[in-house]
Parts: sequence; C-alpha cells; structure tokens
Amino acid sequence: MEKRIIQVDEKVPVKLLIPLSIQHMFAMFGASVLVPFIFGISPAIVLFMNGVGTFLFILITKGKAPAYLGSSFAFLAPAGAVIAKYGFEYAQGGFVVVGLCGCVLALIIYKFGTKWIDIVLPPAAMGPVVALIGLELAGSAASTAGLINVEKVDVKNVIVFLVTLGVAIFGQILFRGFLSVIPILIAIIAGYVAAAFCGILNFEDVLQASWFAIPDFHIAKFKTEAILTILPVILVITSEHIGHQIVTSKIVGKDLIKDPGLHRSIFADNFSTAISGFIGSVPTTTYGENIGVMAITGVYSVRVIGGAALLSILVSFCGKLSALISTIPGPVIGGISILLYGMIGTSGLRILVDNKVDYGKSRNLTLTSVVFVIGLSGIALNLGDVQLTGMVLASVVAMGLSLIFYLLDKFHLTNDQ
Repeated sequence: MEKRIIQVDEKVPVKLLIPLSIQHMFAMFGASVLVPFIFGISPAIVLFMNGVGTFLFILITKGKAPAYLGSSFAFLAPAGAVIAKYGFEYAQGGFVVVGLCGCVLALIIYKFGTKWIDIVLPPAAMGPVVALIGLELAGSAASTAGLINVEKVDVKNVIVFLVTLGVAIFGQILFRGFLSVIPILIAIIAGYVAAAFCGILNFEDVLQASWFAIPDFHIAKFKTEAILTILPVILVITSEHIGHQIVTSKIVGKDLIKDPGLHRSIFADNFSTAISGFIGSVPTTTYGENIGVMAITGVYSVRVIGGAALLSILVSFCGKLSALISTIPGPVIGGISILLYGMIGTSGLRILVDNKVDYGKSRNLTLTSVVFVIGLSGIALNLGDVQLTGMVLASVVAMGLSLIFYLLDKFHLTNDQ
C-alpha cells in the first residue's frame, strides 16, 4: 500500500499537525542554532526570525511553496572576518544589503523570466548540482555525530547514532498509519532516550534558564568595507536557492519555478534575510533538512511548515524550552541528517532520470562528470573573503560550461549535432 501524500495546499487535522510541525522544527534545529553559536550571539533571536521569515516566505509565495527558513551557512567566512574586525552589528549591515540586493534580483527575474535557467543549468547539470546539496553535507552529519574529526570515537556516540539512524531507516520502511508520517520525530525521540541511557545528556543549562526570556534584538550598523566583504555571497545564496526550489519541485510534483514563481521565492528569501539582519539575527535560507523531511514523509502541506514556524517563535521566548531542545546531542542530529541529506542527493539523481538525460551525448556526459567531481573534490576558489567550494563552485562551473555549450550549439559546432 502506497504512502498517502499530503499536498501543499491540503489542510491537516490538529492531531497530525502538532507532531508533524514538531518534526520539522527538530529537523532544522541543530544546524540553525549552530550559526549563532559560531557568531557568538543568542540562538533565541535566530529562532524567532526563522519563524517570522518562514511566515513571510509562505505569505509572499501565496502558500504554494513549502519551505522552512533556517540560518544560512553561506555567510560564515566573510561575516566571521567582519565580526573579528568591526563587530557583529556591522556584519548585520552586510546581511541587510545582501538581502536588499537579492530583492532587486527578484524584480529582474520577474521582468525577464526564468527561461535562462534551462540554458545555464540544463538537467545534465542541474541533477548533479542538486545532488551535491545533500552529498557535500554528508561529512557535516558525521562530524556532528562525533564520528570523524575527533581524536578517538566515543562508543556512546556510536550507539546513539546507530539507534537514531536505525529507527529512521526502518521506520521509513516498516511504520504504518500515523507513525509512517512522523518517522523522523520518532527517531529523534529514540535517539534521545538512547543518549539518556548512555549518560551523555546535560541538563545544567535547562535548570539555570528562565521560563520567559525576550530575544536579544539590536539594530544593524553599516560600514562600506563590511558590506563589500559580505556582498559577493549573493552569488552563493542565489545558486543555492534555485537548487532548493528545483529539488522541492521534484519532491512535491509541482513546478515552483513557474508557480508561484522564482521571483517570489527569491524575493521572500532575501526579504527575510534583510529583516533578520536588521533586527539582530543571521541571514535565513530555505533549509535542506526540511526538504529531506518532506521527501521522507510525503507531507508537503504549508500548514505544517507554518506550524513549525509558530513553534520556533514560541520557543524563542521560552528560555527553558530553548535550552531543553539544545540538549539534543550531536549523535542524534547526525543520525537524522545522514538520511535527510541522502534523500536530497537522491532527488538530484531523480532529475536525471525524470528528464531522461541521454548520456550517449558527449555534452551531457561531460557536464554531469565535471560537476560531480568539482563539487566533491574539495577544490575552493577564493574571491576576496568569499570562498566558492562544493555545490556552489560546481554550480558556477556548470553554468559556465552550459552557456559555452549553448553558444557552440548556436554556431553548429558540437559533434552532438
């Protein structure tokens, strides 16, 4: 019996809505709060803006594009340099300007359309680019779980990781009825229980936290040098956004690039980033973890995404609840992420299959081969304080090659003809 799909515009009963929303919030939580920890700011303001940004995204895209907005990792390197030199408030100014420039880009897309995407990112290039969104994060999942980049792997971490991943995998295959739509949430709970048995939970921060706490709002400051340092990141987040929208389109079975339109989703994403930076938070972006949840569960309803956004806002004002969720150990987050990131990678391969990419043609074979190797090789291109690597560098290479191949086709020079 096939799993029932809950489409984007479907209403969800409350008894389903609450656990499904919690599942989405847990999926984004680990990665989203890591960014404020790196920047040295409170995660509460970030959780607040993640929720607000997600609501804005749903509103601007007319409830047609299911996406959860979490903290963006693309800004880490340039923002870190700005924070070290000028302070976080000036990094905020950079976030605001990048967001506003992204809004201008959305207006340009609205004016000139999206046909250029098929030229600069044909299926043979888009498939591996989308796959890389998940594949390049595999190491991050293993690192979060404490299985790599450590002097000695803790057996307790391995046990918790295997319990979490095992429940997620076999729950996906074996669960039926209501349980079949919340395998991620069940796996997180199972991993948390395993962590308790292994004695790796620490509730000291929970005991010290207050029940009610207002997020730390502070206004952005602007400095030309700081803005110019962060501004090139717009190339990174634009390619990432297009990739996310295309893979989400494949999952939900609707062309989100056309309806509600790439101009709407890019505008919403960047408008959220601008507001987020202005009030003291970090840039927001559509989240791969939550795309993975949709792929696994078959639940695409924006009402569920909205429920997760509301929970994120409520948690941001509850000190103890924020602290409690923060106690979810790395092996649990890592175990879940392995499956979620893998689902995104598989969605990229699905683009190749669905579009029946012909690898008898030299151009298709070349595009896919080069994009995959560039993305997974670890090669990095530094443009000032911005580093292009992984999926982003692969996207740039893919667009460059695809454009060249298009021009060669126009002059009838390719041997495919």
